[in-house]
Amino acid sequence: MADPEQQVVGDKAPETRAPEVRGADVPAPVAPRGPEGRGGGDRGGGDRGQRGPRGRRPRQPEGPTLDKDGNELTEKVIFINRSAKVVKGGRRFSFSALVVVGDRKGKVGLGLGKASEVAEAIKKGGSVARQSMVKVALATTTIPHEILSAFDGARVLLRPASEGTGVIAGKTVRAVLDAAGVRNVLSKSLGSKNAANVAKATLSALQRLRTREEILRARGISVSVKAPVLA
Repeated sequence: MADPEQQVVGDKAPETRAPEVRGADVPAPVAPRGPEGRGGGDRGGGDRGQRGPRGRRPRQPEGPTLDKDGNELTEKVIFINRSAKVVKGGRRFSFSALVVVGDRKGKVGLGLGKASEVAEAIKKGGSVARQSMVKVALATTTIPHEILSAFDGARVLLRPASEGTGVIAGKTVRAVLDAAGVRNVLSKSLGSKNAANVAKATLSALQRLRTREEILRARGISVSVKAPVLA
């Protein structure tokens, strides 16, 4: 005999009960996403969309370097050398920079800086060069006389030139002469091509220059100033 609960009464279909869902099968509620995309909620990631564009930060403009007298100084890197030291973990690099500084009015200095970074080596070299600036004798835009100077294996020959000639020199000699303010000169680098020795030989040649007035004064001869001839 059939179960009375399963018999169809009139036109009604038998009622089916939904299976009971156990607690372990209930899916965990999904946390709502924040308005900024990833993160959201209380995790603190909703502010990621407010970051600025990526890339290098623009450098702050630097003013010209001035000396004690208020003259603007020009700084130029002549040579950068890299050396490596083998250590237990690998190779350790260090850099040295040769820098020349001058006011283009007869004052020039040479400096060598060493550091583990190129920028720091250049900064140290410029600081040393500014502290070691010396005064050189010039004849307007050229040098007073011919001179030959040597430093270690490098020899540098400098000759005065007429107006409009320009600086006829190599890279290293030109950098030192430009910083000193020489605009017309003939030069020849003899012997070693080492940048440090050539630069020091050029600076030594500029320091040995003497004007006509200085030579006469050293000999005890009075320097007479000629009066201008009126036409």
